[in-house]
Amino acid sequence: MGDALQRTLPRPFVRALHVSCALAPLFAAQAAFASTVDLSSPTLRKIAENNTIILGVRESSVPFSYLDANGQPIGYSQAIALKIVDEVRLRLQTPRLAVSTVVVTSSTRLSYLVNHQIDLECGSTSHIRDREQWVSFSNSFFVYGVRMVVKRKSGIRNYADLAGKTVSTTAGTSDEQLLRELSLNRKLNLRIISAKDHAEAFDAVKTGRAVAFVMDDPLLYGKIAQEGPAQNEYMVTGESLAREPYACIMRKGDPVFKKLADDVIAGMQRSGEAESLYNRWFMQAIPPDNINLRFPLSPEMKALFANPNDQGSDN
Repeated sequence: MGDALQRTLPRPFVRALHVSCALAPLFAAQAAFASTVDLSSPTLRKIAENNTIILGVRESSVPFSYLDANGQPIGYSQAIALKIVDEVRLRLQTPRLAVSTVVVTSSTRLSYLVNHQIDLECGSTSHIRDREQWVSFSNSFFVYGVRMVVKRKSGIRNYADLAGKTVSTTAGTSDEQLLRELSLNRKLNLRIISAKDHAEAFDAVKTGRAVAFVMDDPLLYGKIAQEGPAQNEYMVTGESLAREPYACIMRKGDPVFKKLADDVIAGMQRSGEAESLYNRWFMQAIPPDNINLRFPLSPEMKALFANPNDQGSDN
């Protein structure tokens, strides 16, 4: 602006003009961002506004989502969550996007998501169709059975052996409902301990307060492996009560964000990355205690990797 022109304008107008000129590059950058980034997703819009994505993580869902010796979340499904975060960074063009974590339990994970306390949870959440009224599910990343862990010396090998006895499971899980239905349908008259988490439920078996812990079989193998030299005292037994998939959960009504997560998971499964990740967490020593679950890839998992899908279970 020439000196002569500045002298003819009121001072407040000159200051406003300087501010406007200074902000012009910012407005231009925002316009360019809006034109290249799809913010029709409420979740992506929330993440962009806060420059932070909030992940729900678990404390003891070994080897899916759990805390290491330093209290940091790690695991098979936590690694998948971070791959989704990488894609969010690319989509939003924000390489410095912050990641915040909130510990959730089987009882709180759905409500935390519905109430916007977290944006995504990839832990050990079963895709049960009844839950679709509350949240959306990504493509499945794991398929498992529901069985029980017992002490070998207990002599318990099937569900009929549980009649009249105390059994533990984890509160807020589909397994808890399955166990109650089992007790009713087979007239087992079970006394059921609904523990706050998997560690507490397994501890009930360790201390003799329960004779069995009914849960997803990979989680049972995970708890046994954590017992070190004492792991041979336990065994997983009984026929599978159900076959269910794990998936990431996100808020309903956001097809753009769901497709983003689905595409990441499907890409990992088709490329072989998911199988490599599986071997890392289920067939090798894992932190913090260098345990090895020795849980080979099942035919059902191989079929899932070959044909990614988001099919839920009616259990």
